[in-house]
Amino acid sequence: MKFTPQSILIIVQRSNGDVFLSSPLIDALFCAYGSPRIDLLVNSDTLAIAETLPHIDRIHVFSYKAAGKGRGTQTTDLLKKITRRYDLSINLTASDRSVLFALVAGRQAISAVEPDRKKSWWKRLLLSAHYDFDSRQHIIENNTTALDLLGIGSGKPTVRSYYSEMASKRVGRMLVERGIREFVIVHPGAQYDYKVYPEKLRNKLLERLDSLGVPLVVTGSKSVLDLEIKRGLPKFANLHDFIGLTSMEELIALSERSIAYIGADTLTMHIAASQNKRIFAIYGPTILSMWSPWCNDLRKGTRMNRPVQTYGNATVFQADMPCVACGKAGCDDHHGASECLSHISPDVIFNQISEWLTTYR
Repeated sequence: MKFTPQSILIIVQRSNGDVFLSSPLIDALFCAYGSPRIDLLVNSDTLAIAETLPHIDRIHVFSYKAAGKGRGTQTTDLLKKITRRYDLSINLTASDRSVLFALVAGRQAISAVEPDRKKSWWKRLLLSAHYDFDSRQHIIENNTTALDLLGIGSGKPTVRSYYSEMASKRVGRMLVERGIREFVIVHPGAQYDYKVYPEKLRNKLLERLDSLGVPLVVTGSKSVLDLEIKRGLPKFANLHDFIGLTSMEELIALSERSIAYIGADTLTMHIAASQNKRIFAIYGPTILSMWSPWCNDLRKGTRMNRPVQTYGNATVFQADMPCVACGKAGCDDHHGASECLSHISPDVIFNQISEWLTTYR
């Protein structure tokens, strides 16, 4: 008899982008199995984007900073909630804890595992099915590998984003109040500071972009990093500071109304790419083969490192340095500065944007 799960748990214990880019998997499972109940298990700092995903019934949350509860207590509590509650569990990361959640939760359990068999031997032995997490593949391709193992087929996935009518209306009012019509999203921040384009270069780029006469809507959250960027924003006629003013849903709705995205390789960039916006993304050490902007039309990202490259609706900027892209969390690999970002000229970025805008108009 064909396996048709009625309850599914998707486990994504990584960053915002990982959670958002799990949506092609969720969409495919929902369609293939006739609207099963699908739950998520995510880290608490990704809950806001998880709540925007389609077809989700319940979200379980694990926090690395929970007051009064250690990781062991939280793990125990979650295990009690999910043990054998699902016909199928799919884990998208290879960490020991997330694999344990998958093994306990699902009558059938599928997970990514480390390619190193010395680390993953027990996971390969106990899981119903597994696949190697492959950094040479885009995260979307990794996330949809389970579909092949289930006999559904991953096909050529596309990414979509969702927001409520209420969020759209509020964003519309914000734009009307400021007299903004056609505009570009500028997103200078990121979840991690080693991805952030240096302030001096960023402000030079903003000054040049201001000369184009197109409203620049600067977005960001209320994180410490984004609020620091907010304090340092220059005052230009076409610059509109929206940092800290929107919810996640409202950010998605705002991005939908924009004509283009300029900024870091971060969640907001992936949202804009899912909406088929024109993307101008500034990359530091991030591995492009896994985290490049996904082009829905081409059904792919890019695997190449180049100072400037354009494919589909995306243009990516990198430093012309032999170490790019190293994949480290900053040059020290401990969230320090990324020297490569200081070697990307704002003039090069501006010229690409200016040339596109002339064609767009």
